[in-house]
Amino acid sequence: MDEYTFTENFNNQGRPSKTYLCYEMERLDGNATIPLDEYKGFVRNKGLDQPEKPCHAELYFLGKIRSWNLDRNQHYRLTCFISWSPCYDCAQKLTTFLKENHHISLHILASRIYTRNHFGCHQSGLCELQAAGARITIMTFEDFKHCWETFVDHKGKPFQPWEGLNVKSQALCAELQAILKTQQN
Repeated sequence: MDEYTFTENFNNQGRPSKTYLCYEMERLDGNATIPLDEYKGFVRNKGLDQPEKPCHAELYFLGKIRSWNLDRNQHYRLTCFISWSPCYDCAQKLTTFLKENHHISLHILASRIYTRNHFGCHQSGLCELQAAGARITIMTFEDFKHCWETFVDHKGKPFQPWEGLNVKSQALCAELQAILKTQQN
């Protein structure tokens, strides 16, 4: 992805209308992890402005991962860096996916928390996803830097954090912890 697209969509201060999901997969072999570069990339949601049927980034990605035909006798770790945490419906679909695919562990790192669902549904969706085994966290400076270095065509430029990145990440982290803790009580 280009620099502008990354900054526009992953800057945790903004509220972009698109969702980008960057992903990387590792095969777990005992104590070793083996990066699977053929399963690394990014997708974005398909909106009304595009010729394809509208689709959230997470659902588009689930269709993609199902086509990989991963060996069910191996164990994999899937890491997703996403510009918005999953909405309730996407969290439900990811929960179902994890329950059907015990050979895959999922870590979601979100730039910001999606809160457009009414009546706190997004909160229960995230809690159910966590209960299904997903690890859900907020992106930190190191995570944004990793995404920049891994998924952005940065032409050799180092990651330049935006003003307030760390403060906003800490606030979102506290908000997410409160959401996920609510369900545990």
